Amino acid sequence: MRKLDRVALPVTAVHDQPIPMRDGTILRADVQRPAEGGPVPTLLIRNPYGEGLGRAMPVVPALEAGFAVVVQHCRGRGTSDGMFEPWADEPADGADTVRWITAQPWSDGKVVGFGISYVAGTALQTAIERPEGYVGIVAAQTPADFYDDLTYLGGALALGSAQGWAAMQGLLGGQHAMLAGEDAGPLLGAALPTMFTPDAARNALPLRDALGLPGAAPFWADWLDHPSRDEYWTKFGTPRDNYDAIDVPVYHVASWFDLFLAGTLENHAALGGPLVIGPWTHGGMQANGAGDVNFGPASPAPILQLEADQIAFLREAVDGRSNEARPPVKIFVMGDNVWRDEQEWPLARTVFTPWYLQAGGGLGTDPSTGSSNFAADPRDPVPTVGGSLLFPEFNTAGPHDQRVLDGRTDVLRFTSPPLEADLEVTGPLTVVLHAATDAADTDWTAKLIDVHPDGTALNVADGIVRARYRNGVEAPDPITPGTPYEYRINLVATSQVFKAGHSIRVDVASANFPRFDRNPGNGALSADATEADLTVQNQTVFHDAERASHVLLPVIPRV
Repeated sequence: MRKLDRVALPVTAVHDQPIPMRDGTILRADVQRPAEGGPVPTLLIRNPYGEGLGRAMPVVPALEAGFAVVVQHCRGRGTSDGMFEPWADEPADGADTVRWITAQPWSDGKVVGFGISYVAGTALQTAIERPEGYVGIVAAQTPADFYDDLTYLGGALALGSAQGWAAMQGLLGGQHAMLAGEDAGPLLGAALPTMFTPDAARNALPLRDALGLPGAAPFWADWLDHPSRDEYWTKFGTPRDNYDAIDVPVYHVASWFDLFLAGTLENHAALGGPLVIGPWTHGGMQANGAGDVNFGPASPAPILQLEADQIAFLREAVDGRSNEARPPVKIFVMGDNVWRDEQEWPLARTVFTPWYLQAGGGLGTDPSTGSSNFAADPRDPVPTVGGSLLFPEFNTAGPHDQRVLDGRTDVLRFTSPPLEADLEVTGPLTVVLHAATDAADTDWTAKLIDVHPDGTALNVADGIVRARYRNGVEAPDPITPGTPYEYRINLVATSQVFKAGHSIRVDVASANFPRFDRNPGNGALSADATEADLTVQNQTVFHDAERASHVLLPVIPRV
C-alpha cells in the first residue's frame, strides 16, 4: 500500500470579514490563513463576480506556501456594500484593503496580488496608490486600458464581448439588490434577455436601447456615449496611464486567442517581468485546445508547473529576491505545438517581412498591380467565425474553419501558393491596407488564416480599424468618400508555424459581426443608428506598386 507523507495544515477561516474603506463603505472578504506559526504574507484576490473562492484561484497552493489568502468581493458585488461601477473604485479600495491587511496581527506586512481578467486588473490598479507592503502581482489575461480590448478595438465597439459582460454585470447587480432586500425584478428583467438571447440583443437597433440593457447596466449608455478614448475612460486609473506608479514586480500570463492579448503584452512591455503566452482562449488555460483545434497534450501540461512558478514568484517578491533561472519569456508555438523559452518579446531575431496582396487573389513577397472591389451591406454583415471572443455562447472563440464564409462576395481572399518549407510567424502582426470607400465612414477588417492542404482554413489572428479612427482613437478624423487612405490594422500577435504544403491567407472585409458592431456607413454612430441609416458601402482595396497593401509577418528563421 502506498503512503503519502502529508502533514495536516490547520487553517483559520473567517467568512465575510468586514473591511472598511476610506469613505465608510464596508467591503467583505473570506480570510484563510495558517492557524499555526508567526505572521505571514498575504495573497489578495479582489473579485467582482459575486462568488466565493471560485475562478481557479490558487487558494490551497498559497496556503501550503505559507500565505494567508484574502478573497474580497469588490464594491457592490457579493456581500460587499456599495454600488458597482466597473474599474472606478478599484485603486482606492484595493489600497485600503492592503492597509487593512498589513495592520492585522497575523500579517507580516507584505501583500501580493493575483488574478485573471478583471480580477488581475484590480491587482494592477491596487498598485497605483503604492500602498506600503504591496510587493508583487501575478496578472493573467489582463487589459492595459478599459477603452481598448473589452469595449472598443480600432475605434469599433467590441459588441459581443462588451454587451455580454454588461448583461452579466446586470444580473450580478440584481443578485446584489436581492441580498440588500431591494426589488431586483427590473434589473433581472432587463439583463436576462440580453444574456440568454444574445443574438436578438446584438441585432437590435439602435444599440443604446437593446433589450433594456441600460436599465440593467447603467454604464452601458456611458460606453456608447464615449466612442473615443476621452476623459471618461482615463478617469478610472488605467494601468496604461499609471505605469510609472506601478513599481512592483509583475508576472504576466497571456493567450493567443484572448481578447486581452494586446493589453497583456502592453503591460509586459511597460512593466517588465516574466511573460507566458499559451494557445488558449479567455479563461481556458486548462484546455487541450481552442475552437476547432486540439493543440495536443503539451498545451495544458505546464498548468500545475505554471501555478507553482507563480507562487514561487510571489514568494520571491515577498522576500525581495529574484530567480535568474526563470526564462524571461515562455511561448507556445502553434503548428509545431511545443513550448519554447525565449529571452525577450518580441524576439530579437525577428525578420519583419511584407507579404503583399496581389491581383487575382494572390499573396506573395512581391508587390502587384491594380485593385480589388467589393460591396459591404451592414444589413447582412460578414458574420464572426472564431477569434478572440468573450461571448456567452460556448466554444465560439479560438480558431474555427472559415469555409463557412465561402461564397460571400463581401470578403476578399488573398492566398499564397502552398509553402515549400515550414514558415514560423512569431510576434506582432499588422496589415497595412490602402483602400477607399464611397461611404461617409466604414470599417476595414483583416484576418490571417492558415489554409491546410485539405482546404481547412483556420483563423490565426484578426483585427479592425474604423475609418474615422485611422489616426488614433482619441478623436475621430472624418474621411472623404472616394479618397484612398492608408489603414494600419492591428492583428496583435501570434506564434504560428505555417507548415510545408499549407498556404497563408489574408481575408479583407468591412464587418466581423457581432464581434464588432456594424458601421452604418452614413457617419452615424451605431449606438443611435436605425435600420434607415444602414448604407451599402462600395469598397476598393489597392495592391499596386505605389499603394502596396500587405501583411507584415514577423518571420523567425528556422535553424
